[in-house]
Amino acid sequence: MRLALAALALTSLTACTPTVRVEVAPINIYAKLDANVRLQLDEDVKALIQKNPNLF
Repeated sequence: MRLALAALALTSLTACTPTVRVEVAPINIYAKLDANVRLQLDEDVKALIQKNPNLF
């Protein structure tokens, strides 16, 4: 009888465990590159390759 009551008490305690859920909204980051920035990066990469031809 005690074993049955203990099992019933344990079952009732585990059935009422609280649940916490955390949701994180997705973050969208948009980056717009200006034509001047692209040109500068292209020139920098060309200069880097010329200084280090065995880089790739």
